Amino acid sequence: MAANHAHRDDNLLEDIQSRLDSLNKSERKVAEAILRDPSAATRYSIAALARAADVSEPTVNRFCRGFSATGFPDFKIRLAQSIATGTPYVGQNVEPDDTVAEFADKIMLSTIASLDKARQSLDPKALGTVIDYLIQAKQINFFGMGGSASVALDAQHKFFRFNIPVTSYDDALMQRMVAAGAQVGDVIVLISYTGRTKEAVEIAKVARANGATVIGITNPESPLAECCTAVLGVTAPEDTEVYMPMSSRIIHLTVIDILATGVTLKRGKDFLNHLKKIKESLKATRYPLE
Repeated sequence: MAANHAHRDDNLLEDIQSRLDSLNKSERKVAEAILRDPSAATRYSIAALARAADVSEPTVNRFCRGFSATGFPDFKIRLAQSIATGTPYVGQNVEPDDTVAEFADKIMLSTIASLDKARQSLDPKALGTVIDYLIQAKQINFFGMGGSASVALDAQHKFFRFNIPVTSYDDALMQRMVAAGAQVGDVIVLISYTGRTKEAVEIAKVARANGATVIGITNPESPLAECCTAVLGVTAPEDTEVYMPMSSRIIHLTVIDILATGVTLKRGKDFLNHLKKIKESLKATRYPLE
């Protein structure tokens, strides 16, 4: 088994999920049996869990010790605590034979868990710094490619209300040209789940070389993060090599909502009349409620 990286204060379910690929075949079967139904696993005897995973009882014991537990009873206590103290990450991938109810539930629960993990990891100090940059900006450009393009467009829809020139771009060539024409006072927000897209990293470097402030909403351990003026570190348990972006996009949209709210609050009460005026302009476009 891989080296023991678990810490007793970590969320046990998240730790099990994150280490799935490093477990040997038998121990991975134990992990998958637990992740299929964490609540049921807290009620199992060691023999019952061994049967559910189709492994031996010594394998279950070895698995528990690998996650800093003294044995199976201690492991079950920590598992129950993990469920009680936060939304457990449901690590079940959608299977070809899943019913509609099953895969819908998996996606919903995984997204909820991913949002909760992002909530815990977002740095309030970094959020405050980014909000200050946005308020002081002469103009703001939101860049997103692929699955992040819709997030950049959503950001434009929210930030145009703040009387700051704002645009969004999903084309790498346009992004590169805007970065080349950027100057001091401009803010460019690059949205990327992986932070490994070569074009995004190059664009960030070009923009910074021209004096722009570059904000990354991305993986904090990525090449893109290294090139940014400020980073909002966002991670999600999602395999972008295989699946279409799901939970990561929802997290990014939520971060945009947080930033937009922060800018609104910083502007003060007087600014609310401006937002109200924009909202009321839509009344004539809607059928009245009956």
